[in-house]
Amino acid sequence: MPRTPTLITMVLLSVSLTGWLLVVGRALLLPFIIALLVWYLINALAAGVNGIPLIGRHLPRAITLPAALALIFGASVVVVDVVTANLTDLARDAPVYQARLERLFDSYSTRFGLKDPIELSDLMPAGGLNRLIAAGANAITTIAGSASLVFIYVLFLLLEQSTFDRKLARAFTSPGRADFAFKVRGRITDALRHYLGIKTGVSVLTGMLTSALLTVLGLPYAALFGFIAFLLNYIPTIGSLTAVIFPSLLALVYFDTLTPFLIISLGLGTIQFLIGNLLEPRLMGNSLNLSGLVIMLSLSFWGAIWGVTGMVLCVPLTVMVLIICAQFEASRPFAVLLSADGEVGAPITVADDTE
Repeated sequence: MPRTPTLITMVLLSVSLTGWLLVVGRALLLPFIIALLVWYLINALAAGVNGIPLIGRHLPRAITLPAALALIFGASVVVVDVVTANLTDLARDAPVYQARLERLFDSYSTRFGLKDPIELSDLMPAGGLNRLIAAGANAITTIAGSASLVFIYVLFLLLEQSTFDRKLARAFTSPGRADFAFKVRGRITDALRHYLGIKTGVSVLTGMLTSALLTVLGLPYAALFGFIAFLLNYIPTIGSLTAVIFPSLLALVYFDTLTPFLIISLGLGTIQFLIGNLLEPRLMGNSLNLSGLVIMLSLSFWGAIWGVTGMVLCVPLTVMVLIICAQFEASRPFAVLLSADGEVGAPITVADDTE
């Protein structure tokens, strides 16, 4: 018991130091963590190709891995080009939409007999819309700029992944400890591949359906909103809501009647509901076993540290923390608190873990 205050102090200092390092090392850590997740995704895609009946098992990894790498980064280049073009058009047309929004406010102020008409400046400072669009363009530019560094990291991870097992085995003096590290890594790898594979698939489907619906209804920048829906689908809970709000607001000022606005709002809401509440849970199952409250707290934590990128990464990072904490007696209660049902599985045991 006398050691308890010292232990608590050490834990608080460790957490504070870790948080400080995460904030200070953001520019260094973020590209590498994104590269790790892309590397997991490439391996999952390559494994999926190898699992195709008849032809998949005949394709060597030397073919499937480069093909998966080229597919993911090629698609990323195309998406960035299309989104950048859409943002440029939106920035050009922003004054037109701003004028329409002001007329809409005047119309509703007159209809409801408001003494003080609603002004756009009351809701958004002058030039706020242009600054918002510029911020989006800068974010895309930043992502594109860091993509080259991420690509280099991924390339080296793929080139050296065949030596990881040998290095990990030699990093431990005890074979039992090495076996323990292999098994923990295996659990993390399985969980992340399962999550990233399914989440990416349903996010692509969400983005495609969003873009298709907006194209059919004649709303501009359908590709941009499809990309936004794809990206925000990685952010739990609030991402889906935000993906519906943006195109719905544009529909409100773009069309002369409320009918397209209602159709777009209901249509996008239906897409998000069906995929997020029916399809994705059915595919994902209970493999993550994360509490809903924990997901929201981790969303706030990682968002405060790494912004929107942290929100996108919050679930994979929290899953890793849960799996690691579940393996040690001292941290196992913390893993139980993170879980949805209190069941975190039995700790990994090995034949030689005491040496």
